[in-house]
Parts: sequence; C-alpha cells; structure tokens
Amino acid sequence: MIIWINGAFGAGKTSAAQELHRRIPGSYMFDPENAGYYIRENLPAAMIKDDFQDHRLWREINNSMLHEIALNFPGVVIAPMTITDPGYYHEIIGRLREQAVTVHTITLYVPREMLLERLIARGEEVDCWPARQIDRCLAGFEHELFLPRLYTEKLTIPQVAEAIAALINIDLLPTDT
Repeated sequence: MIIWINGAFGAGKTSAAQELHRRIPGSYMFDPENAGYYIRENLPAAMIKDDFQDHRLWREINNSMLHEIALNFPGVVIAPMTITDPGYYHEIIGRLREQAVTVHTITLYVPREMLLERLIARGEEVDCWPARQIDRCLAGFEHELFLPRLYTEKLTIPQVAEAIAALINIDLLPTDT
C-alpha cells in the first residue's frame, strides 16, 4: 500500500509523512523529489525545466520505483509530494492503480496566508519558488482527483497523522512510542 500525501509547499506533507512513518511499524518513506534532483544533475543545462515534474522522465522514474517497491516491500510506503496536474497524477498514481497497486491519496489543505507564513518561518524568501506556486497549487487542488482534502490549519502533526490513518483505515502506534 502507498500513502501519497499531497498539498502545497508548506502544507506539512513531510512532517505528516515522518509522523506516519514513526507510527506505522515497518513503513518506508519514499521521496519523489530525489528523481528530480537526479535529473537536474544529469541533464545538460539547456534541457532542464523549471519544475522537474515537467520532465516525463521524472514521472516515469517515480512510477517505476513505486511500482517496484510496492511489489517487493511488505510494508506501507509513504510518499510526500506536491502534485497538481491531473495528467501527471494519472501518469504516476493512476498508472500504479492500473498496475493493481493500492494507492491512497490525501491532500493537506492550508489557507494561502498560512502557507506563506510557514514558508517564511522555515527560512524561505517571500518570493521563493515554493511561494510563487501557492496559487497554482490551491487552484489545482480544486480538481476532484485531489480528494479527500484534509483541512489541517488547526491540527497538530500527530492529529494530521491520525486523521490520515482514519481516512484510510489503518492503525497507528500511540504518539508516545
């Protein structure tokens, strides 16, 4: 089983994923961004796109890696990654489902102002790339593919993990372990 945690930059995807990983015995955290870093390091500069998700290869690598892990790893795989393009969603998540892989997707939703505050609090500039993506992300998440949406602005990270677990009906270890 794969849990894909979606949301805008600053929504808490990685924090929620780390909490789930800590509380789901035998789970594995997969970072789809690593394929993007690899692509950026290994393509000629003239070929590099502003968003590595726009590289077909990024989508293929992540689909292949997640498929391989899902086939051969007995635990839960947790993948925190922003994805807003329905076509890209289908190329990775839709294709995994066609390949008989169980994929649960949850979109963490936080209001624009709070996203910007969180980005600044983690040391980002007001006009940084993630901040410039906020409106695109929030608009993209209006698509029905990005349901369920979990409104997290008033939740702690353990509460977010518990809400995700409740949505997909899995048990978590207690917070104090």
